[in-house]
Amino acid sequence: MRFVLTANGPGEVAGWVRPLLQRLYEREPSSEVYCFMVPDDYATGRETEVLKQLFPRAHVYDPKQYLAFAFGRRLEGIPRDADAVQYLGGDLMHAARLHRRLGGRAATYKFSRRGYRELFARAFAVDEVNAEQLRLWGTPLERIEIVGNLAVDSAFMQSTAEAEAGAPVDGVLIMPGSRPYEVEHLVPFFFTMAQRMLRERPGLPIAIAISAFTTNAQLRTAIERGGDRRVWAKRGSLVEEGETTFLLSEDGNVRIPVLRNALSAARRARLAVTLPGTKCIELAALGVPTISITPLNAAELAAINGPLTYLDRVPAIGRALKRKVGVALSRKHAFHTQPNIDLGEMVVRELHGTLTPGRVARVTLESLDDLCWLEESAERLRGLYAHHAGAADRMASSLLELGMLAA
Repeated sequence: MRFVLTANGPGEVAGWVRPLLQRLYEREPSSEVYCFMVPDDYATGRETEVLKQLFPRAHVYDPKQYLAFAFGRRLEGIPRDADAVQYLGGDLMHAARLHRRLGGRAATYKFSRRGYRELFARAFAVDEVNAEQLRLWGTPLERIEIVGNLAVDSAFMQSTAEAEAGAPVDGVLIMPGSRPYEVEHLVPFFFTMAQRMLRERPGLPIAIAISAFTTNAQLRTAIERGGDRRVWAKRGSLVEEGETTFLLSEDGNVRIPVLRNALSAARRARLAVTLPGTKCIELAALGVPTISITPLNAAELAAINGPLTYLDRVPAIGRALKRKVGVALSRKHAFHTQPNIDLGEMVVRELHGTLTPGRVARVTLESLDDLCWLEESAERLRGLYAHHAGAADRMASSLLELGMLAA
């Protein structure tokens, strides 16, 4: 059977596409998969390459190739029809366009709109709340199927790998994110935070986990520049010694290991420090106590959902406008991480606003010593998404059934 998928940023590729494709291939090894990366402001530009490395058998197309195909060009290797088109990220219109070109049955995950209530033959929901959202978007009840959160399966799949050298056993794992803004400005921020922690607590195991979507070249550029002056970060250098990579302070006294398998290392750490996003769900599934920060030091540099992300391009006043919008959106929501939103309380410790590396370092050290919070947080987070385990298998099974109906 032929399956067509849409995806956009790193969270969707790692957290949704990866677990679903793994289970789909296990259930039906002969499946033909065509995955289109669609244009998106949150993308890193490496999604196509990473997905090809993970699934060499899949046919993966970058955003430029997708746009060419969407506007009518024939691309080598793309069939004339498909059995199912599955939305897994990006604007829904891209999945609709692929369905118009390739036919078959269309399915969505988590999102829909009233204009697409007839398009999607199946709408996969994360939970009961999401199922109700889909219903309010006009999706017929008989087409909604609750499968669970794919990111939970992704976390378990990635965490079983052997830990790399330098994993911070009983220490702190830093996960700075993979979007360009996060690498350029927050890697130096977190590196400075780590130095401050080690000044007060020498010998504390600390490591920085970089995603597959970030290259060492990007990391080197970021650490050598030190980020925007408003993040108050120190410069450093990236050193590669054989298969070992680390960030080195300017005075040469601090070395922070750079890891690639974040979730394998997270299972061995006492605490993780990161940003809002899929990472918080994955860490929660593993029961890792977490601190999440939303720095607004340079809010106009971050991406914002929708057309407002381009405000900074307006001459003269654009940057100030986007900064104001970014701060307003941040303050609008009490919680920025999905686990806290789902629980309705702050189990993941969140820090919002103008932040300094020193303040985050202080909160992290205090949290490391708060044994009661560590134990309670780990237990509550682990239980929060336990029932979602197996989402990828349930969804793969249903998608295969949907493809058979089309065939």
